[in-house]
Amino acid sequence: MSKVVVYPVNVEFGDCDPAGIVFFPNFFRWYDASSRNFFRTCGVPAWRDTEKSHGIIGTPVVDIGSRFIQPATYGDKVEVHTSVVEWNAKTFVMLHQLKRDGVLLSEGRDTRVFAIRHPEDPARIKAIPIPEDIKQLCS
Repeated sequence: MSKVVVYPVNVEFGDCDPAGIVFFPNFFRWYDASSRNFFRTCGVPAWRDTEKSHGIIGTPVVDIGSRFIQPATYGDKVEVHTSVVEWNAKTFVMLHQLKRDGVLLSEGRDTRVFAIRHPEDPARIKAIPIPEDIKQLCS
């Protein structure tokens, strides 16, 4: 079983569309926030610190998707349950399950890489192999 970290979210009025349900891009925003929370909770320092120690500037998304099961609305208290469900050589897959009172509202997956500044052009980034020490913290 992979480590699961829970990120709480209070749904605000501004998160909703005119019909009063959460506008779908907000789910992706919460998945992303939960991703960084996952690493922080596992003991991975802030990206500005990992840049100094490993050269890592973050974990950009290279693929993402979600299925929406039930709506959420203003005033809901929801939780994003996040885990790494797949480690590969240079990519990893995170599962984000957004729940309200234990009921699954949405499920998202994103594929990410650990990125450094490209050695030939610091304006670009480059994926690196998954750092073993970070993988151990997060497994």
